[in-house]
Formats: sequence, C-alpha cells, structure tokens
Amino acid sequence: MKKSLTAALTTALVVGAASTTFAAANPFSDVPADHWAYDAVAQLADDGVIEGYGDGTYRGQNEITRYEMAQMVAKAMAKEDQVNAQQKAMIDRLAAEFSEELNNLGVRVANLEDRIDNVKWTGELRYTYQKIGGDYFDSHPDERTNDHELLFRLEPEATVNDHWKVKARLDAAWNLSEDKSDEDHDSKVSLKRAYAEGTYGTTVIDAGKLPVFTEQGVLIDDDLSGVAVTFGAEQPFSGTIFAGRYNLENSGWGGELKEAQEAGINASGRADVQMVNLNWNPSEKFHVGADHVRMKNTDFVRDLAGLAAPCNIWGLGMTWRPESTVALSGGYWKNTSHEARFVTKENLKAYNIELAYKGAEPENPRTFGLHVAYRYLGGGTAITPTFDGAMWNTKGWEIGGEYTFAKNIVGTLIYFDSDIIFPRGVTGKTGEKKAFARLEYFF
Repeated sequence: MKKSLTAALTTALVVGAASTTFAAANPFSDVPADHWAYDAVAQLADDGVIEGYGDGTYRGQNEITRYEMAQMVAKAMAKEDQVNAQQKAMIDRLAAEFSEELNNLGVRVANLEDRIDNVKWTGELRYTYQKIGGDYFDSHPDERTNDHELLFRLEPEATVNDHWKVKARLDAAWNLSEDKSDEDHDSKVSLKRAYAEGTYGTTVIDAGKLPVFTEQGVLIDDDLSGVAVTFGAEQPFSGTIFAGRYNLENSGWGGELKEAQEAGINASGRADVQMVNLNWNPSEKFHVGADHVRMKNTDFVRDLAGLAAPCNIWGLGMTWRPESTVALSGGYWKNTSHEARFVTKENLKAYNIELAYKGAEPENPRTFGLHVAYRYLGGGTAITPTFDGAMWNTKGWEIGGEYTFAKNIVGTLIYFDSDIIFPRGVTGKTGEKKAFARLEYFF
C-alpha cells in the first residue's frame, strides 16, 4: 500500500511539473538564467532548428529578453513542418510560454496554451498542529486532543472544451504523532472531490462530488454529492441552487452518529440535501448573503440529533468593508425544526461576528492578516462550519493571524476560548480551549 501511495504521488507530481506554464509579463524583462527555456532553445539550436541571432549564433551564456527569445521561437515555429515529434513538442511548449510576446510580434498562437497544457495542477503540503483542553476535560481526560498532521493535496483541473472543465481534489494525510496514515483516509489517497463544471455566460453548472460553501461558512463547508446551478456568477446579484446527498459521518454530527452506531442504533447518517444561497453585492463595500438548507429522510437527523424531519435551517449574513483593509462580518442562522428531547433552543441557532484586518496573500511575501471573532455554533444548526479555531457545538472568542513568510509559504496561528453548548439534561464544566497552528506550502 505504501509503495502504491508513493508511486501515485510521484506520478502526479511528474505530470504536474511537466504541465506547468509560466506567466508572461514584461516583454523587455530578462529571461532568468535558470529558466527551462534556455535548455530548450539550446537543444533546438544544436539540432539546427533555432537560428539564434542575425549572425546565426545562439548566445546561451548571456541573459536575453523575453522579446528576443520570442523572436527565436517564431523562427522555429516557421519550421514546424520540418521537425520531428520531440522537437515539435518543445516548440509548442516554448510558444505557450512566450505567447504574449509572440502575439505582439503578430505570430498567431491562439488557444495554443489550452492545447498544450489542458491539464493544470495546483496543490499544497501543509503541517497542522492543534491542542484541545480546558475545564471540560478534567472529567473527560480521554477526550483531550494533541494532534500533529501532515497533509499532501493535489488539485487537477482539466479543460474539456470552451464551456466545460473537470476538477478534482486528492488528499493524503499522515498522523505525525503516531507516525501512521490518517485513519480517516483509510491509509491511501482519498478522492475528496471530482466534478464537472460548465460555464455558459453567467450561469455555472457543477455536477459530481463538489465543494459547497454557505454564507461565511457557518452552516456548511464541505464536499457533497449532487448538482449545483449558479445564476448571475460574478454579477452584483447571484444565486445558487443545490440538490444532492451528504454523508453526515464527515460533519460535526459525525461523533453523535458514531456513538449511535456503537449503541446498536441503525443510523446510516445519509441525508438528502437541498440548498438555496443568494448573494447581493451592491458595492465593493457591502455584501449580503442568505441561506436555506433543508435535510430529510435520515434516521440520524430525526432521532439522534433530536430534530424533526425534515430539518430546515435559515440564515442571513452581511459584510461591510469601510476600507479595503478592514472587514466587519456578522450573521444569524436558525433551525426552525421543532424542539425535541435531545436538544434545546440553544442548539438550534448559530451566529458569527468577526472583525478582520488585511489578509495574508500567498503570492506576496510579508503580507499578513489578523482577526478577532465571537462565534456561536449550535450543534443543531452549524452542520460543518469552516472555522479552524471555533469548533462544532461551541461558543466563544477566537483570535488569530496569518503571515506569508515567502512566496507561497503561509503560517497561521489561532486561539479559541469557548464553552460547549450542551444539550438538555447535561451538567458539569463546559470550558474548552483550542490552540491551532498551520504551515502551508502552495504550488
């Protein structure tokens, strides 16, 4: 299994590296001496394909501009009917790299990059540490958490035609504390998402195992199976309709589901989900979003979470940006299902208030972001919240920040001081404290 995992990841990295293209910007800037184009041009020069400068030479020891490089590529393109398959592939890759400069020279390379590199790979390697303790764990010491996780993630994106793309996410996690594979990933690469995305003007269609993110990520931030249609994409007013299924083993309710199964209760946890999300951006300073999530036909939702089926959740959130570097967000969500014996009204609501300053930009070193927030994530409403600090079915204060140490290297620190929102009939200490740290390498 370990050999299979290593082989799979190695193959993915080789394919990703081979398909990566570099963005062209200033046509008069020098091509770095260690740029792959030098070796490619040198090889073509040795083969007699690249003519070099006017005197017929190729000055490989000197840095040249992107414009000069494009001139040589243009001459090579004129001989494409005289070269072999390997040389043709090399010329095509050079043409994709210097497409902007070639266009300026009047050389037609339309759609070349899509043809040469229709599969693009991005991803990250990240290390995460989190420690959870507090007064509650004085009487529940076995539930304390002290985790070290290493996650390797690949996200391929393939262009099918002018309207459709195929996207996916592959995760492989390693528990550094116990030096073994993460049990949640079953000791292998896990396919987290795989879906087709079609774009027709301002209408976007997604189908498959796809990412679902509600307003501010309070209700759901996870991958669900189904179909989503977005109307008015990138417009001031837009809306998304989703219909599909969700395995609640992956949600905040997963722990309760596991306890039910261990108790011999037949609870599969699979839920039918319908969702509507509306967004209005009247200006760059204001955003308003509204959610409606409906879940039904699952024994777990009805009996174990104590919620009458179907489960209906409504919410509204807003963000105000008085300055480009400051954002104040807030929102309230409510599960309108009838109160039952396992929950109280405290579990059937959620709200979020956050003040954020700036934000770390992976591509820009020494950028940073800070935030302070009060989050109330009732377990009967916040199904799979997005937050790295605040936890499901807790309420409390969160403070955090992130910093870009170097290009595509970002560190995050978060501290969350909270209380558990216990269901009816449970008493005792409720304090929980969480320390969270993460270092991410993006590629």
